[in-house]
Parts: sequence; structure tokens; C-alpha cells
Amino acid sequence: MDKQTVYVGSLVGGSGFTQDLRREVVFVGERLATRTEYGHSDRTDAITDTRGTTETLYRTEDGRLVVYIEEWSRWQGEPNEYRLVEVGEADLTPGGRFEALGNEAGLGRPLTLGEALADA
Repeated sequence: MDKQTVYVGSLVGGSGFTQDLRREVVFVGERLATRTEYGHSDRTDAITDTRGTTETLYRTEDGRLVVYIEEWSRWQGEPNEYRLVEVGEADLTPGGRFEALGNEAGLGRPLTLGEALADA
């Protein structure tokens, strides 16, 4: 396991200035997976790379699972928000808050027939 450094808080860029309200967090852990979900355009509802959310899953040296969430925007004046959330394995499986991240990390499982039909 390696030393990991992330930041929590917010960062906002303006016209010629940046307001940085982030705080550094350092811990020992292993990065298991990262995924990005891109936002949608307000006008066309098409996918866009100007806003999105990046989630990174870590297993800490004491065995906890934590997700680092970066809600980012490339638009001037819109904040980038950063936070850490402790999760359980149920959060990473079908129906869990971070199901897609769990799949990316190889911790998910296939849907049952009932789950697939319920989603349809």
C-alpha cells in the first residue's frame, strides 16, 4: 500500500482569481478503481466533457473502503467539490450507491434475472 494524498472542500476559479477552500488528506491505502461519469448539456441533454463526477475507490491500511468523489466543472465560476465517503461492500453491488465503481473494481456481481427485469 502507498501513501495517498487527496483534497476535500471546494475550489472555484473566477475571472483572474481562484478561491481554494480545500484541505489536504493523507492516508495509506490502495487505489482499487476510478471511473468518471460525464455531465449533460443544459440545452441539448447530450453528454459533455465540461462537467462530471470522478469517483476513486480506495482500501485503507485498516481495511476500510472509501470513495473519493470529485464533482468538477470546467466552467468559470462553477465550483469543483471534493469529498471522501466511507462505504460498505453493499454500496458497491447492484442497487448500491456506487454500483458502477464496484463493477470497475471487480467487486460487483452480475444481476439476477429478477433484478434485470425490475430495471426494465
